[in-house]
Amino acid sequence: MDQQTILPVVRHSLHDDLVERIRDMIIEGVLEPGSRIHEGQLGKALGVSRTPLREALKFLASEGLIDLVPGRGGIVHRLSPRDVRNMLDVLIALETLAGRLACLNASDEQIAGVRVLHDRMMGLYADGRRLEYYKLNQAIHSAVTALSGNDCLASTHGAIQSRLKRIRFIGNEAPANWDAAAREHVEMVEALEKRDDVALAEVLTRHLEETWTRVRPII
Repeated sequence: MDQQTILPVVRHSLHDDLVERIRDMIIEGVLEPGSRIHEGQLGKALGVSRTPLREALKFLASEGLIDLVPGRGGIVHRLSPRDVRNMLDVLIALETLAGRLACLNASDEQIAGVRVLHDRMMGLYADGRRLEYYKLNQAIHSAVTALSGNDCLASTHGAIQSRLKRIRFIGNEAPANWDAAAREHVEMVEALEKRDDVALAEVLTRHLEETWTRVRPII
């Protein structure tokens, strides 16, 4: 048997599964911004005890999705319109810089990897699977940022992107908004493949500005 062809089994811990499940509940609005998390009720619904639940909540607090308040427990973080605008301004600066560096530094194989993610994402778009589409969408933004080769830039981008998960998800609730965002992603991957840093910076800026336009009336 050729050992090189055997892939290791990926084991997901209870902690990882809990974090992802609760994060999805926040993103989709099952746990609404500003609402208190009742550990007993949530633990019962998820079939887990309070200890792993509390560890998951601590992790989500580190991502900025939950506020841990003494005496009250976890509260789903609520972003103000000013918070959102400020963070989107920073994301524009980070992603446009990352796009320029990616066009300069990324290998052809790395860019092809982004194309693979993009094509999978568009398949989810065609099937109307919005949450799965959204997760892959965010992975693409992270992948392009990683191709900058600047670890500081990528880590800062990741921290802000985590805090905006719910906001960016609701920006695509209206079908017309989702259609427009998907078209912008087509432009992004094509500009990256051409290593056209000017075009990539322009569409990234437009994409994030449109995010603000889409979410401003509903936050």
